[in-house]
Amino acid sequence: MLVLARKSGESFRVGMSVKITVLEIKGAQVKIGIDAPDEVIIYREELFRLVEEQNTMAASSSAVDNTNLSELWVALQKKGET
Repeated sequence: MLVLARKSGESFRVGMSVKITVLEIKGAQVKIGIDAPDEVIIYREELFRLVEEQNTMAASSSAVDNTNLSELWVALQKKGET
């Protein structure tokens, strides 16, 4: 794991097309901005794990209704959680 120290307003790059900027540091919370092409999908870790768990459950059970997963995904996107 690469560990970087950045101040508010400073940025770093991931590859050639992704720029991450520290926008604000307030107490234990850091606000970051991510500038990436539309084809780069960005997830919060907890959402990624939720989707991954749901996919694992769906793959292991033929009785799972896949429309429920897509409905969950659409609902999370509408809430801005992706």
